[in-house]
Amino acid sequence: MSKSFELAREIYGAVGVDVEAALARLQKSVLSLHAWQGDDVKGFEDTIGALTGGCQVTGNYPGCARNSEELRKDLDFAMTLIPCRNLKVCLQGHEIDSMKPGQDRDSWTVENFAGWMDWAVANHIGMEIAPAFYSHPKLDHGLSLSHESEDIRKFWIRHAQACRRVSAEFARRTGVTAVCNEWAPDGYKDSPADRRAPRERLQASLDEIFSEKFAETEVLDAVESKLFGIGVESYTVGSHDFYLSYAARNNKLICLDTGHFHPTENIADKISAITAQGGRILLHVSRGVRWDSDHVILLDDPLMDLARECVRNGNGKNIFYTLDYFDASINRVAAWVIGARNWFKATLIALLEPSKTMCEAEACGDFTLRMAEKEAVKSLPWGAVWNEWLERNGMPSDAEVIVPIREYEKAVLLNR
Repeated sequence: MSKSFELAREIYGAVGVDVEAALARLQKSVLSLHAWQGDDVKGFEDTIGALTGGCQVTGNYPGCARNSEELRKDLDFAMTLIPCRNLKVCLQGHEIDSMKPGQDRDSWTVENFAGWMDWAVANHIGMEIAPAFYSHPKLDHGLSLSHESEDIRKFWIRHAQACRRVSAEFARRTGVTAVCNEWAPDGYKDSPADRRAPRERLQASLDEIFSEKFAETEVLDAVESKLFGIGVESYTVGSHDFYLSYAARNNKLICLDTGHFHPTENIADKISAITAQGGRILLHVSRGVRWDSDHVILLDDPLMDLARECVRNGNGKNIFYTLDYFDASINRVAAWVIGARNWFKATLIALLEPSKTMCEAEACGDFTLRMAEKEAVKSLPWGAVWNEWLERNGMPSDAEVIVPIREYEKAVLLNR
């Protein structure tokens, strides 16, 4: 225990904060790592052909995982540098181990993900998988679950159903509930003539996907909205209004991707609005820059505000966390490690916040004191507490963590 931590504990104690209690809560944090940072959201199918639409990853930094075995190796290493003992890994529906000749996404079974299953059990971590409604010839004119063609809709419905079954198998083997998130990129580049019909088709597709019931101890279903995307700038079928209503009516988690809203919109403000009414949230922690560009998350004001609201409104069963960004312009392992650490830093800062005085000042109308208290907490020594948590978990400091990453890059990534 360092002298700086001892002093920090005293300082926090003077303002009514129990540092050890905050660290105990942080130690129980659960985070799902997004596997797709490691393979640039390409997946490992061998019969589909050229990828077509839905996601855009920029950069050509060396070392991209070319198969599931390489991706697991990169995740193994990344997890040695992330101070969390409750990590899960989330896959996209095309990050398979193997596929039979002629097989397509609508016929996946857990056998296609056998390597992932064995790896998760051996490492005592949870596994999750989300359907991939993109980068496939059947994403026709930017439409999947809302397409006019019943054959195309049925293909994607079967794919989603297959992923939910795989999710259930993951949960049964690992003993950890799997969150299965539905996000489809459907929309139009220019203004549509009919906004309602695609949404009616999407609703019907979702109803069919969820017709097979699983215990919530196995599968928690989520639905994810988006403001717009490249090629669908004018109309998104699965908008926030659509999915928020659908989630509330059907008892599903609403997925809030922090890059899927207008740049001036405060996603943190949505947390209490939903949880106060009994809603549950899957939070995809990302960083959009002007549009949904999925940058690695930084320890900035929006992230800290988001973590603050999650700490104050989360009860352990109503908010779930998954990282969601993909940057191919930098070392992909570093992206995982830096992003995950920043989320835990933001959470720790929120846990250490002496919010009682601020809330009391607000309740009695003393907004001057509220402002003064909110500014005062910014200079509290959370960094010393963070370094203590790293040391207790046997992790290198933020300044040192780049050294093993560079060594791994030289030994593994640059040889691919």
